[in-house]
Amino acid sequence: MKNIEDLIQKAVELQNNGLVTGQIADELNVSRETVTWLLTRSKKEVAVPAPKDISVNWSSIGKSATRLHYISLALCDMVLETLEKTNAEVDVVVGVAASGIPLASMMANELGADFALYHSRKGQDVVQPGQKGTISRNFGSVAGKNCVIVDDVITTGSTTMEVIEQLREMGAKPRVVAVLVDKKGADTIANVPIQSLVRIVRVD
Repeated sequence: MKNIEDLIQKAVELQNNGLVTGQIADELNVSRETVTWLLTRSKKEVAVPAPKDISVNWSSIGKSATRLHYISLALCDMVLETLEKTNAEVDVVVGVAASGIPLASMMANELGADFALYHSRKGQDVVQPGQKGTISRNFGSVAGKNCVIVDDVITTGSTTMEVIEQLREMGAKPRVVAVLVDKKGADTIANVPIQSLVRIVRVD
C-alpha cells in the first residue's frame, strides 16, 4: 500500500508542476489510465477499480551515466543480434522523448549511427484526431534510413506504434525497437521486432 501512496504523491506533485497526463505516465512508467486513477484516488474519489499495471522505477540506472552506458551496450548487443538476421545496418537511432534520449544517444555513439529525437503526441492532454508526433529538426533525419527506436518502457505499445507509423510515413525503415522493460510482452509491434532487457509476463 505504501508504494501506491508514494505513486499517488508523485503523480500529484508532477501534476502540480505542470505536467500533463502523458508526461506523468512517462515519468512514473505507467499507463495514462493508471495516472488518471492515481490522481482520482488522491482526491479520495475511489469509485473505479485500479487498472492492471506495474510501475517501473529505473532511477538507480538513470542517475548514473556509467550504468546507462553499460545498459546501452547491452541493448546495442541485442539490436545487432536482431539486425544480423535480416542483414540490415543501423543508420539512425531514434530516441523517444524524454526517457529514451540518454540511452539512444549512447547507443548511436556506440553503433556509429546518427541520432534522432522523437517527440510523442502523448505529451499533450488533448490529442486531436490525426495528430502525430514529430522528429526534431535539431538532430538527425530519418527519411530513407534504417532506424532503431529506443525508449525506456513499453506499457501498452501505443507510443511505439505511433513512432513506427510516423517513421514509415517519413520514408524511414524501422528495423528494431530496444527498451529497458517491456510490460506488453509482445515479440513485435507492427512487424518490428522488440528487444528488451526485461519482459514482464502476467500470470493469471
